[in-house]
Amino acid sequence: MYVAVKGGEKAIRNAHKLTAKRRRGDTSVPSLTLEQIAQQLSHAVARVMGEGSLYDETLAALAIKQARGDLIEAAFLMRAYRTTLPRFGYSKPVDTAEMLVERRISATYKDLPGGQVLGPTFDYSHRLLDFALAAEDDSAEPAVETLPPEDVAMPRVTDLLGDEGLMEPDPVSDETAPVGDLTREPLSFPADRDLRLQNLARGDEGFLLALAYSTQRGYGRTHPFAGEIRYGEVEVEFFAEELGFAVTLGTIKVTECQMINQFKGSAKTAPTFTRGYGLVFGQVERKAMSMAMVDRSMRFEELGEEQVAPAQDVEFVLSHSDNIQATGFVEHLKLPHYVDFQAELVLVRQMRAEWFEKRRQEEDSGDAAQEAAE
Repeated sequence: MYVAVKGGEKAIRNAHKLTAKRRRGDTSVPSLTLEQIAQQLSHAVARVMGEGSLYDETLAALAIKQARGDLIEAAFLMRAYRTTLPRFGYSKPVDTAEMLVERRISATYKDLPGGQVLGPTFDYSHRLLDFALAAEDDSAEPAVETLPPEDVAMPRVTDLLGDEGLMEPDPVSDETAPVGDLTREPLSFPADRDLRLQNLARGDEGFLLALAYSTQRGYGRTHPFAGEIRYGEVEVEFFAEELGFAVTLGTIKVTECQMINQFKGSAKTAPTFTRGYGLVFGQVERKAMSMAMVDRSMRFEELGEEQVAPAQDVEFVLSHSDNIQATGFVEHLKLPHYVDFQAELVLVRQMRAEWFEKRRQEEDSGDAAQEAAE
């Protein structure tokens, strides 16, 4: 707190009032509602929910409004609020195979069981500003041609490859073994894949994107294929001990990505494809893809590969991917450091005085030597 600044608490209160005024803006312009933010800024809402570790579209919209559109600040607000909520237990693992698919694409097979479902995406747009949106009639709704839903099975691409023995099998985990929980225990190393995936799922999208990009440019020697990207709704179930069976709590929207990488094999393992996995809240495909690529890079040790790139360094990636921690560490520099700086100031002045004194002595010695030579 800037309690040492002239004005103290009064100055802080006024700063808060000014922030609220700037947040509201021109009062002649209608205020944004939470419904507007949740419905029309769904990508921002999804990012805040993911990095804030809390799935609630209304709360995410409130955080975005309170943070004036600063998504990292909004995620910080969500993460802080999350700590106040009671915990009833853990849900059962979501079954993405039973996802109500709204979008499903694969870059590995043109024709695959269930077909390609483009869904809502920017992928095929020209990235030109649409000035018609500036004069858009809010009551107008674009006409979309849709086909009636078909009850068609959509097996995973990785399962199709697995049927031929071309894909590494899904890791078999001990269901009785405890699963790590970063929300309850601080991150420690070495970190198993459950903790790594949790960390990546709520990591900063930009940081993970940069790391994923680095692996494509040769820092990690990976050449991934987007085996499958799915977006849709999945049910969340909770096992109620008093009832003796699982009950459905509701549905959430998620994006799942399976990245496929080549693996040369070993003396004990035939050449096959390996996987990287990403699962995030909402339709945040760039984050899911980046997560999957970084997940695969961090598996180098179990696959007997050499560590040659930053994206493979588990401790480096996990320790710096959380933007909430990064924000706190960077922005704390705005707080008063008067005493520390004064100490540094005294030290630098002393070092400069000693440096100039040494230079003066060297110059005097040089002049004396020159006079003696003459």
